Amino acid sequence: MNRLGLNLRLPVIAAPMFLVSGPALVIAACRAGIVGSFPTTNCRTAAEVDAWMGEITAAIDGAPWAANLITHSTNTRRADDLALVAKYRPPLVITALGSPAPVIETVHAYGGTVLADVIDPTLARKALAAGADGLACVATGAGGHTGKYSPLAFVSAVRAFFDGPLALGGGIADGAGVAAAVAAGADLIYMGTRFVGATESLAVPAYKAMVAEAGIDDIVVSGAVTGTPASWLRASFDAAGYTVDGGAPERNYDSAADGRARWRDIWSAGQGVHATTGEQTTAAIVDDLDRGFSAAQVRLASWCGRTGHS
Repeated sequence: MNRLGLNLRLPVIAAPMFLVSGPALVIAACRAGIVGSFPTTNCRTAAEVDAWMGEITAAIDGAPWAANLITHSTNTRRADDLALVAKYRPPLVITALGSPAPVIETVHAYGGTVLADVIDPTLARKALAAGADGLACVATGAGGHTGKYSPLAFVSAVRAFFDGPLALGGGIADGAGVAAAVAAGADLIYMGTRFVGATESLAVPAYKAMVAEAGIDDIVVSGAVTGTPASWLRASFDAAGYTVDGGAPERNYDSAADGRARWRDIWSAGQGVHATTGEQTTAAIVDDLDRGFSAAQVRLASWCGRTGHS
C-alpha cells in the first residue's frame, strides 16, 4: 500500500498518452498490478468515452484506474466528460493544462482523488490552492508536454511544502528509476514512453518501431507543434517539416480541434525511450519493471549494510 491507499504490485501509473492509451492498455495495466489510465481526448465523442469507461470498469474487478481530463476552457467537451467521470467513478482523476478546480466537487462527491498535472512549484501551489488532493509532477525528460526541472530536484522542491500524494514523471522507464523516485519522495511514478511499445497500445506499428529504434539523443523538445513545449521523436518531427526554432501555433486543447492531425503523425516520446527495444505485452513490461525494482532494492540494502545504516 502507499500514501494513496492503492493496492498495487508496483507504484506505477501507465500514463495517459494521446492516441496511445485505450481500453486494452488500461485493462492490461490494471491486471498487471499498476494503475492504467487514458485521456478522454482519445475519444472523438462523449459516447465513445462512455463506451471506453464501461469496458474498463467491467474488466478490471475494482482495480484502481485513472481518467485524464484537460480542464482548459478551450476543451468544449469538458462538462460531458466530467459527467461520465461521475458515472464511472475512477479512483484517480488527473487534470491537465488547466486548473483542477472544475473537477474537484464532482470527484470528491464519490470519494475519488484529484491529481493535478504540474510542471513547476508555482503551478503546484496553485493547484493545491484550487483543491487538488495531490500532484502529478511532470519533470524534464517526460514525453508529450514536458517539464523543465530534473525529476529528483523537482520532487525535493515540492516536498519542501507538500506532504500529500505525489506522482513523478520524466524519463523514468525502468525499475531502478521507479525505486529512485520512490526513495526521493514520490508515491507513484508517471511512466508513459515505456508503454508506447506495448502490444495493447493504440500506437500504430511505425510509431512502435520508431520508439524501439530510438535512443535518448533522438528526442527533441519544441513548442512548435502545439504551442507548449513537448518532447518528440526527432525522426517524425523532422519528417513533418518542423524545426526546433520554428514558430509556435496558438494554444488550443479542444479535443475536436486540428491538434489531432498534428499529433497523429508527429510522435511523442520521453528521454527513457532507450528502455524500449521491441514490442512487449504490458504484463511482460511490468514483470521487467518488477525485476529492476527488486534489484535496486537489493543494491540499496547492500549500501545501507556497508555504511552501518538500518
